[in-house]
Amino acid sequence: MVLDNYILHDPHYAKDANGEFRNGHHVTRTIQTFRVTPRSAPPCTSTSPLFSPPPTSIIPVTMAARSAATKIDWAKVSSSLGLRGQTATSLQSFKKRNDEARRKVTVLSEQPQAVDFSHYRGILKNKAIVDEIENHFKTFKPASYDVSRQLKAIDAFESQAVQNAEATKGKVEAELQNLQKTLQNIETARPFEDLTVDEVAAAQPEIDEKTASLVSKGKWMPPGYKERFGDLSAV
Repeated sequence: MVLDNYILHDPHYAKDANGEFRNGHHVTRTIQTFRVTPRSAPPCTSTSPLFSPPPTSIIPVTMAARSAATKIDWAKVSSSLGLRGQTATSLQSFKKRNDEARRKVTVLSEQPQAVDFSHYRGILKNKAIVDEIENHFKTFKPASYDVSRQLKAIDAFESQAVQNAEATKGKVEAELQNLQKTLQNIETARPFEDLTVDEVAAAQPEIDEKTASLVSKGKWMPPGYKERFGDLSAV
């Protein structure tokens, strides 16, 4: 906690340019550098702030988010989804940032969080400011955020993505089966000259439909047949 905007004018107590406490000047600079951190406070000297700078603040999250983070199997995510290229690289980069954040939380949680306010009451004449900062310190509550809505959105997105993947998988499998049947027909097909009319009609039913349409119009010869195969009437 940093009281950057707290300005106090005290005509009875202040530091001069040499860092010595004397009368007749305000203590704006002294108050602006007054910091409270969850660590053991160092001794107050004339050349250092009253408290050390605070560590990087960590915003607590809900238990649901923590539980979700601890359940992530990064190796399984990459292998099960078959991630490659830029997607796999982005996931590894995110995992690295996650591990670093968890490491920082662990390090900060192990640091002492006590502040000896009595030490500062003993060395400062203006004890009211120490009392006020101690009160802020004791009543300070870190902000917490409910990320359940975001987690639900992620779950819904994941569920929809899985459904789309399953649908795509079904289409691909059906297409592969058709291609395999086509390949099998090609490999086992007899030469065209060995096929009977019935076999050709069974393979291409539209031939019978086209023939019936020509006959119904009084046409007994397909268009272009004579030009390609000759006139059979002379035989």
